[in-house]
Order: sequence, then structure tokens, then C-alpha cells
Amino acid sequence: MNGTASAPVDLLIVGGGINGAGIARDAAGRGLSVVLCEKDDLAAHTSSASTKLIHGGLRYLEYYEFGLVRKSLQERELLLDAAPHIMWPLRFVLPHAPHLRPAWMIRAGLFLYDHLARRRRLPGSEGLDLRRHEAGRPLKPGWSKAFAYSDGWVEDARLVVLNAVDARERGARILTRTRCTRLVRDGDAWIATLTRADGSTETVRARGVVNAAGPWVGQFLSESSPVQPTRGVRLVKGSHVIVPKLYDHPYAYIFQNEDKRIIFAIPYEHDFTLVGTTDVEYRGDAAKVAIDAQEVAYLCELANRYFAREIAPADVVWSYSGVRPLLDDDSDDPSSVTRDYRFELDVRGPPLLSIFGGKITTYRRLAEEALVQLLPPLGLSTKPWTLGVPLPGGDLPGADFEAYVAATIAKYPALDPVLLRRWARAYGSRLEKLLGGATSPAELGEEVLPGVYRAELDHLRRDEFATTAEDVLWRRTKLGLHLPRAAQARLDDWLARQPA
Repeated sequence: MNGTASAPVDLLIVGGGINGAGIARDAAGRGLSVVLCEKDDLAAHTSSASTKLIHGGLRYLEYYEFGLVRKSLQERELLLDAAPHIMWPLRFVLPHAPHLRPAWMIRAGLFLYDHLARRRRLPGSEGLDLRRHEAGRPLKPGWSKAFAYSDGWVEDARLVVLNAVDARERGARILTRTRCTRLVRDGDAWIATLTRADGSTETVRARGVVNAAGPWVGQFLSESSPVQPTRGVRLVKGSHVIVPKLYDHPYAYIFQNEDKRIIFAIPYEHDFTLVGTTDVEYRGDAAKVAIDAQEVAYLCELANRYFAREIAPADVVWSYSGVRPLLDDDSDDPSSVTRDYRFELDVRGPPLLSIFGGKITTYRRLAEEALVQLLPPLGLSTKPWTLGVPLPGGDLPGADFEAYVAATIAKYPALDPVLLRRWARAYGSRLEKLLGGATSPAELGEEVLPGVYRAELDHLRRDEFATTAEDVLWRRTKLGLHLPRAAQARLDDWLARQPA
């Protein structure tokens, strides 16, 4: 039906990336009525195209971003506690190339990194002898010295989805494949026209609006609202490649290049190594961003300076790219553009808050600060609540993932332990909800794809907003890496045959 009108709400959020989903969760948990609309799938763009790190940003210290690094480090361990199924500690090895950065500079940077914020779970930095340490074995001869430090890994797209799930369970409406096409002021409220993928529309009356459109933050203002942006957004493309695994140990690497940029090499999905990222100025359509041959060659070349097992573009089994919507500071170097965020609040009538920049690690803090900006013009006063509160599935006893896996395998002896571990990683304690009382393979329903049962697909469709095979295989999970190429078409066909 076209032109339907919904009940008035306190807050309309435009954008289903990490910032939009985080604000929706925080606001709904404070008792606000919330609608979030996303023109595609949740985390369809920037928020699923990161290097997948919960980190302070060691390299930002070179640009004197001490405030951002400290804020990020403070959030790092809070997030590790909130969702131990999708986030976990990761140890990084930085081989020392003396002609690029002297050892004293690296030691000083790591000292700051260790002490800018309190650490509870993560060990501090140390020096390594690569001639004796297992991290030296995959490297070419000649690398003798390295430094090690700690950060965290995150399943980025799942982090977005879990925030949206929590928001919905606290009362928010989450509308995917729904674009905000028009925004007009009407007295003390906004009138928003939301257009679904099938062309039908809905009108929402909202007391306030959050523009969390990421790369489209300025475009949304100029094309769909009466407010014109006063800040510029600089789009910087970051690309990653996935290759068959280059080593067997659990460490990640951070490599320096002659241009002073760094790339990471990280264990990925058991069988692969993730290599990235690039930093390239981008001026095209943010929805059509893709890695180019020059970026692939760059990543392979830099990896080959370090690893004994060299890689070539033909070894790339998958790649992904995203654009980071960074604040335009007129810098000539995309790598030096700040990763911090800024707000632009328009209160010439009902409030509209636009978000520029940001990074995954600081999304929870950003959400709190966004509501600090919005609540006064809305005439509301509420208290922050997300600090220390687990995300869905994250309430594991003692935040101990391995203990939870062991207990789950013991509880369900008839189910494949490999499958149970994968489910525990993805769904945490929500695994019980997925099973719905099933204790044997026969009770999981049809095996639609190898290792993919109806029980899981029903859970993803019902509880996690998945509607397409791409949603399932590349964002809710990374099963697309492990299944035959025909799997996506088979799953789309299966999904098309399911009742809405």
C-alpha cells in the first residue's frame, strides 16, 4: 500500500551501518520510540568492509591523534566483554624495518599504546626475536627483530546486526531495503517519506532525525532534506584481499611499507589470510566501490616483501572494498585524514543530527554522545545504559567463549561439534534460540546447503533481518568462502520459495 502513515515517533534514524544501529539500540534502551531505515541490508557497505579490528589505532599516534586513540583503547576492552562470541583478543607482530621507523620511535609509540588507557584483559607490548619465535617462521630470511602488541578482532557485520537486534527487542522498528526519499519540517516534527524496494511508501512523523548515512551523509542532506551540509566528507577507499592461509600460528602481522603506510595480514576463517588495507582517494559512486588491479598488486607486493610464501593476484580467492566517509581536512595524504567523528546539529525547528566520520571501535561512545546532543532539543532527559551491557548472545558465563563451546558440545552430543562451534561463534548464547529444542540433525530441518540447515536460515530470516543469499553468506556469516560458487544461486532460489 502506498502512502501509509505510522504512529509518531521520537527518533527516525537514516542509515543501517554501525553508527545508525548503535544509536537505535541506545535510544530504544532509554525508552525512546525509534524507527531506523536502511536503503539496503544492514552493514551492506562501509560497516562490513573494515579490517575487522577493535583497536586503538596504533598508527594514529604518528598524527598526534592521542584523544582518538585513548577513546578507542577505552572502548576496546568494553566491547570485548560485551560480545565475546564475535570479538576476541588478537596479538600483532610488527617486524622491525630500521630504515622506515627507528626502534626507539616504535617502543615509544607502544609504550603510549599500552598506557593511554587501562588494560584488564590484554597483555602489553614486548620485543620478539624472530629467529626463535614462531612468528618468524613464515617470514623471509633476514627478519630478526619484531615488536608485539595486543588489539581485538570483530565480526563487523555481525556487530551491526546484533545492535539492530537489540534495538528491535527494546522496541525499535528496523526497516531494511527502505530509503528515506523526502524529509520536510512540519511544525515541531519532521515528516519523512520512506520508500521500500517495491516502490510502496510509508510516512513517518518524527520529533527528531539522525542522519547516519555514512558515505551518503552529505548527499542525503542535499537531495532529501531542506538542510544543506556545512562539512565536507572525503571518501577514502579501503580494499582487502583474501588468500589461502600463509601460516598456521594465531598471530596477526602489521607490515610497514616504504610509503610509510601499513598493511595487516590476519588469520581469517580458519583456511585463509586476510591482507589489507589500501587508502585510495575515491570519487565514484560509493555503492559501486570495488578493488582495482593496482590495489591487488600493491597488497601482494607488500606481503611478498615479508612472507616466504609469495602470493600473486591469481591467488586471491575473494576481495572486498568499502569507502570510509572521513572528515575532509584538505590533507594531501588519505592515510592522515582523521578517523574521529564530528556532529552537525541543525535545530532550526525539530532537530536533525548528521554524523561525519567515525570508526567501529568507538561506535558505542558515538551513540552516547549523539543522544547527549539530541535529548535537550527533544525535551528529554535519560541516562546512558549501554556501558557493560552485553549484546545479544554475548552473555556467556565469565565471558569465556571456549568454556561455552565445550559446554555446548557436551550438551548436544548428537550434533556435529564443528557446526556447534561455528554457531557459537556467530550466535553466542542465542544458539539455544536457533536450535528451538532440536537435539539431533534430523530436527534441524532441511540441509539447504552443506552444513546450512533450515533452523539456521529460519533464525536469520526471523531474527536477523536477512532476506537474500548475499545477506546470509557474506554478512551474517562468511560461508560464501567455504561453499561452492553455485551455493548463492541455490540459496536465493530456496529463499524465493519461502513464505514471507
